[in-house]
Amino acid sequence: MNVPKAPIIISQIFLINALIALLSLAATPFAIADAASNLPTPPEVWKNYDPDAGDYKEEIIREETKDGVYYKDAYISAYINGEEVRVFCKYAVKAGAKKAPGLMNVHGWMSGPAIDMKYVNDGWAVISHDYSGITKRPHHTKYPEAMGHGHMEAKKMGYRLIYDRMPDGSQLTDPTATSHYLWNAVQRRALSYLLAQKEVDAERIGAKGYSYGGTIMWNLGMDPRVKAIVAYFGIGWITYYRDRAVWMYNNPYQAPEQSSGQKLFLSAVAPQAHAPHITAASLWLNGSNDHHGGHERAGQTFELFKSSVPWDFAVQARGHHNTEKLGDNCKLWLEKHVLGKDHFWPARPQSKIVLGSDGVPELHLTPTHADQIKELQIYQCLGEANNIARYWRDVKSVRNGDTWIAKLPVMNVDDYVFSYANIRYQNDCVVSSDFEAVIPSKLGDAIATDAKTNELPGGADKWKHSAPAEGVGGISGFRPIDNRRGTSSSQFSDPKYKAPRGASLSFKFYCTQPQKLTMSANKGYSTELDITASNEWQNMTIPANEIRNNGVSLSDWSVVGTIGIKPKSGADITKVVFAEFKWVIPELKPDAQGRYYLTPAMAGEVDSFWQVMQDKSVEGKEKIRVGGRTYDRGLGVHAPSKMVFPLEGKYKTLHIVPGTERGGLVEMKILVDDKEVFTTGKIPSSSYQTKALDIPLTNAKKFTLIVTDGGNGGGGDHASWADAYLTK
Repeated sequence: MNVPKAPIIISQIFLINALIALLSLAATPFAIADAASNLPTPPEVWKNYDPDAGDYKEEIIREETKDGVYYKDAYISAYINGEEVRVFCKYAVKAGAKKAPGLMNVHGWMSGPAIDMKYVNDGWAVISHDYSGITKRPHHTKYPEAMGHGHMEAKKMGYRLIYDRMPDGSQLTDPTATSHYLWNAVQRRALSYLLAQKEVDAERIGAKGYSYGGTIMWNLGMDPRVKAIVAYFGIGWITYYRDRAVWMYNNPYQAPEQSSGQKLFLSAVAPQAHAPHITAASLWLNGSNDHHGGHERAGQTFELFKSSVPWDFAVQARGHHNTEKLGDNCKLWLEKHVLGKDHFWPARPQSKIVLGSDGVPELHLTPTHADQIKELQIYQCLGEANNIARYWRDVKSVRNGDTWIAKLPVMNVDDYVFSYANIRYQNDCVVSSDFEAVIPSKLGDAIATDAKTNELPGGADKWKHSAPAEGVGGISGFRPIDNRRGTSSSQFSDPKYKAPRGASLSFKFYCTQPQKLTMSANKGYSTELDITASNEWQNMTIPANEIRNNGVSLSDWSVVGTIGIKPKSGADITKVVFAEFKWVIPELKPDAQGRYYLTPAMAGEVDSFWQVMQDKSVEGKEKIRVGGRTYDRGLGVHAPSKMVFPLEGKYKTLHIVPGTERGGLVEMKILVDDKEVFTTGKIPSSSYQTKALDIPLTNAKKFTLIVTDGGNGGGGDHASWADAYLTK
């Protein structure tokens, strides 16, 4: 992967540490494993577990042959850590089959076992076992009292799922005590039961796991009885990484110290820890915005594979928990690596981000077997560290020989630009290129050619379950086509289209029959839309405070990444056409003296250590007081703080009184169009003499208020921009 210098160093350090932890460890009793001990690897965790040991004590609760297929539902016993678990399994195979390839079909979190009949009809013997132990189903895996943490509903049942901490809050010391170990052990026992069926060819075994079933699939890939696995969504990198927001592309990178329990879990139990020991051909299918681990770290997982083990992956752009656009990958992969069919599968594509001759970043992509490519799409995303919150744009590419080149315009050359591609071949195999991430300024003389806009692309391609539509007057928009699911769009998380602070959402709608709809923002916030009937286009403007969650108003549209619209009961959203979504800034009104006092909502960008208070000190309890004087108006902040105010050449002067409020050392700066026009220098609050400033702004596009911590930490660094107003 092409990553800027600093993140590359971090990545290399991580890999070195991982290899040390995973490949060169001496056996250590799990009970005394801690930060000072050698950490166990997955093979050491599993060396004493025999999935074939003990009587199955098979209890068949359903057995029948129907339409040429033999079905069996049964309970079997698994013996784990001295306890007996009764595992519920479903099995199906064509009646009379001999030497049938076997397939394990592993369900997702809070789901249950199900037979994938497509594979049964193709001649596979399929088993699906229950590892979640959900008691609301009539048949489920029964965990003994000592293993209550195996239930997915453990919390409701008075237990606690065990990862890097024990139920009493202490650090993990024994990997076999985790819920992951329990689920993996049950899974391996179910595999043994599959191999015990008379119809099954033990030399041809594959497995596929969906959602959390994909997460535990990596342990099964280490089992030598399995030839190939397909993991949907799960790739690991959740414990510590997702849980503590240790995103790979934090800018700057941040990695808090790991606890002893986290170190042990990451070494011995986490899915990615299995990578060097996997023997099954492994395919990973994912959605770019899925809630599992950061997809960009998948590259680190596969880098740890043995060179002799086949692997590949495909990531659906803008996909959440869906992969329907990733072709026939699962079937092709399993048939190739389990059945030995001569299916075409391309070698990995090569890719990198470089600077074009014009200073604009470009993705250069060179796939293999270019003559067999059916479709190729390159994607781009701007500077969002959290992969779940990213918005991926489709970008156009130009073919030059066997290389495709796509321009990647950026808004900030000092923040990341991300890109990758999906390549669909003629046999409906889809592979993704490596995930590329660079900071353009580190590549050379990069230039920013993209710009923020308040005009939002409102076409059907940006809204789910929608089709293009046109209303009166020739205005083009989109019409939702699914009255159950409504429509939604995540384009609002793109920095290009993110709402400016203080903006309201405006759009047009056309509908000849009245409808009651609900608009949602992110998760939990919503408002009702009263769509009135008319033969003309109508306008609606929604301020952020009208979007509420249990009575609490949305703080600002700028925090919203996803907006959805659904019909209320009895309404039909398919009769509504939407168009011309845009952010609108309420026009500022001056006071009697023609002064436009600054508010946090007026700032286009706010990055502050704590809250920004309007007309109060940062603690929010008292009026602003600097230099021994109290002010009725102004902004209270805590260092470090940065606020950028757009001007668009409309204002003449900025009047402001900078000062500190309590003990601490700060530096306050004012920039106009990124040029410093004022600085206090490093000032202790006890000695700085405040003074009013009148800063010229004629033709200026923006100004920036900055407070730093003075270089000695941020403790008590309260500052205020008192009596701050603009004049036209």
